Amino acid sequence: SMLVQIFRTQRRWATMRHKVVSLEDAVCAVQSGDTVGVGGFVAQNAPEGLLRKLGERYLTTGEPKDLTVFFGGGPGDSDTKGISHLGHEGMVKRAIGAHYGQCPKLAELVLQNKIEAYNIPLGAVGRMLRAQAAHQPGFLTSVGIGTMVDPANGGGKLNDRTKDDIVIPLDVEGKRHLLYKSQPINVAFIRGTTADANGNISMEKESLFADNFALAMAAHNSGGCVIVQVERLAERNTIPARRVHIPGSFVDAVVISKRPDENTQSYFTDFNPFWAGQIKAPQEELDKLPMNVRKIIARRSASELRVDDIVNLGIGMPDGVANVASEENILPYITLTTEPGIFGGTGAAGRDFGPASNYEAIIDMSAQFDFYNGGGLTIAFLGMAQVSPVGDINVTRFGNKLTGPGGFIDISQCTPTVVFCGSFTAGGLEVKVDKGKLIIVKEGRNKKFVKTIQETSFSAKQAIFKKQRVLYVTERCVFELTPKGLALKEVAPGISIEKHILPHMDFMPVNIDQAREMDPVIFDTSGKRMGLKKRLTDLDFIHRIKYSREKNTLLIDLSGVIITHQWQIDEADAALTEFFKTVGKKAHVVANYERFDCRKSLVENWTEMVQRHETESYLSATRCVNGTFMRAKVLNGLQLHRSTAIEAFQQLDSDQTGYIDCEQSYTLFKKMGRFVKDREDFNRAFRTVSVRHPGKVSFQDIQELDRILHRAE
Repeated sequence: SMLVQIFRTQRRWATMRHKVVSLEDAVCAVQSGDTVGVGGFVAQNAPEGLLRKLGERYLTTGEPKDLTVFFGGGPGDSDTKGISHLGHEGMVKRAIGAHYGQCPKLAELVLQNKIEAYNIPLGAVGRMLRAQAAHQPGFLTSVGIGTMVDPANGGGKLNDRTKDDIVIPLDVEGKRHLLYKSQPINVAFIRGTTADANGNISMEKESLFADNFALAMAAHNSGGCVIVQVERLAERNTIPARRVHIPGSFVDAVVISKRPDENTQSYFTDFNPFWAGQIKAPQEELDKLPMNVRKIIARRSASELRVDDIVNLGIGMPDGVANVASEENILPYITLTTEPGIFGGTGAAGRDFGPASNYEAIIDMSAQFDFYNGGGLTIAFLGMAQVSPVGDINVTRFGNKLTGPGGFIDISQCTPTVVFCGSFTAGGLEVKVDKGKLIIVKEGRNKKFVKTIQETSFSAKQAIFKKQRVLYVTERCVFELTPKGLALKEVAPGISIEKHILPHMDFMPVNIDQAREMDPVIFDTSGKRMGLKKRLTDLDFIHRIKYSREKNTLLIDLSGVIITHQWQIDEADAALTEFFKTVGKKAHVVANYERFDCRKSLVENWTEMVQRHETESYLSATRCVNGTFMRAKVLNGLQLHRSTAIEAFQQLDSDQTGYIDCEQSYTLFKKMGRFVKDREDFNRAFRTVSVRHPGKVSFQDIQELDRILHRAE
């Protein structure tokens, strides 16, 4: 048609009054065999009018057919709306997405083997779009290795009909990676709030940006059409430039939606000004959870939080952690995030998962996954459905139910600490707490800890390789991932391992004899708080020291501690004195000073106390700290690990040659608290690293010298 020719060939609309077209004309841009990219995230920001009209066109005319549908969060209402409008046999040939749970009509075609289909991580979706926009071959990453998207495990293919590989393995510098191949986009369907006649798009009433920008750019640079559904039209060039999220240069057509039900913020919420960031919600506590499975799991999981944690909460059981954090008044000390780009605030739960109220910042989803994949999170709380003996988890597919990984693979593979949350059994489980003890009233029908899982969404092998800390928290026990498999770490009071745990698992966990009781405060039904705020902010050495007898090393976690009173210093002094008296020998000490602070009047007292113990009881001292301000304010006079190594090197290198000699190097190691058992060992190691400049070493050589001398650590 003439309209298609205009959409596809006339990139500049300068001769036209504006880019506004009708829904009917807009969907005519989609031709048989096209790849249609769909914006939005689950229930949020879906271009509902465009999807509905395209589905109606097919039912009326039989066109377009054999489409490829490319999507991330699978926008839909879990029924007939969203991508389900396209769920007709013959209309779609192939689906590529991260989440099928909200679009059951499309998922049904996949399960019936009627279309080709792929599951890929949500983080890969946005980066595949960015790669396509840049005409790159794809997105290269280690995310997905060992899971169901790994070509060794099927490459994300969802049925027998699916043959082509869109994920391929590549070795880069001897390390295995996965390349998620770019996909050209012929037509992009996007939802915004306001458009001007030039096609500039703002999103001031939307709850999220999702990957709309990346999708528009990918379609434009593929030579395709970008069609945006909006609620209203503004005069040309009247949208403030800083509010424009998609430049008009990307946009080929704008559709003004006339139906109120297609302009709602989400499928389940007409409009929430808090989600749009227009106003702040009153600072009220979230609803307190009743004492049930959900609260027990949330309480134990929330106990893992630390000051300044950057957190991701999965949908379902994990979002109870936010309720407990609110009840314990620790939300101000952590930053909650969601994968579509939210930082801070309180996230929406349930069907409206994704947006938040009172958030601090919102960014594009692909940028959020850059942050996640780079290890930006400190802890994540995710769901679990099936768990294998080695610790692998399945959350993506169960029998005839297809959901997909969403952001699960990205988050679980790239976060230093991962806490999986879920009931021990499923299907009718009922419990109660009586006098501080957990009682199983009715056991669940289905086991979750099984010999074989349907597919791998989380790879325990990769987690061990990356040295992640992984917990599996249930209402009756806690497991921890080890190289030997799942270790039973904690058991709830009132629970028998032989009666309530082992008979309801298909395998035997390790370290059963070492399991300790879960913290009794978790099962307190008096209505009192657990005291998490005190644990986070007070200098409570009971929860902040850990001793490794094997390595003779004392770990002291001072992160987030604020010294405001002398009694705190006295408490620390007494705890260290008692510890070394009990151990009966000197020990290596590693102290984490990140986010530590101390009142100016107490700095000298704190420093004196630490130096006294260092002289009397430390074999070596390693201190980790962030920020030059804290080094200057609090830790002046204490040797620091790595943070001040460069400064110490420069002081010794008084002639500024960039090199120091053996004696100066030994002095540097003493200043840094790096214990050297034998001076002759030090001299030999020094000669090894100083071969390029005999008798002299650079700062880089000092780092290599440290590695040689402390390999065992």
